Amino acid sequence: MTHQQRTFAAEASRLPSKREHGVGKCVMSRRNFLLSSGAATAVVMVAASSGSAQQIPGVVATYPRKLIGKLSALKTDEPVGFEYPDEGAFARSVLIKLGREAGGGIGPQKDVVAFNNTCTHQGGELAGTYKADTKSLGACPLHLSTYDLTRHGILISGQAYQSLPQVLLELEGDDIYAVGVFGLIYGRFDNLQG
Repeated sequence: MTHQQRTFAAEASRLPSKREHGVGKCVMSRRNFLLSSGAATAVVMVAASSGSAQQIPGVVATYPRKLIGKLSALKTDEPVGFEYPDEGAFARSVLIKLGREAGGGIGPQKDVVAFNNTCTHQGGELAGTYKADTKSLGACPLHLSTYDLTRHGILISGQAYQSLPQVLLELEGDDIYAVGVFGLIYGRFDNLQG
């Protein structure tokens, strides 16, 4: 045990006991609480730095490049469905020309965006919930979460606590390609299951 650990342990042992103040009363002052929580944190940090913690390697996802539409075929406020980055219920996504500039948008007006169609709260299906007047997706049929598509799918209202995963797009001539996903798709440990 290091000197610092002994010091924190000594401070923690000086805290009043229940016998000294009676059962059921709050006996810990703010100062004593901070000292004891600091001692616990120091012990954990010293244990972690002593080599018992394991290194976790970083993982870089390589997404498929997938043709999902033609810029010339898109009409303002008319969503087009597609699946990305793989196939299946939670891969359902929507490509939309919003008619005004949006975060992550492509095209001459930077108004073409794509998002995963699954609510980040509990996986509710958002297909068919696009609102042209507010440029939003939702409300989710489960708990009414609604997302702003002009601001990277940030939550407007509801129970969700994460933004809607945005499908990253590239424009090559008239072809629109999906090339990645910004955010984690609901129900996955990573976006690429295969």
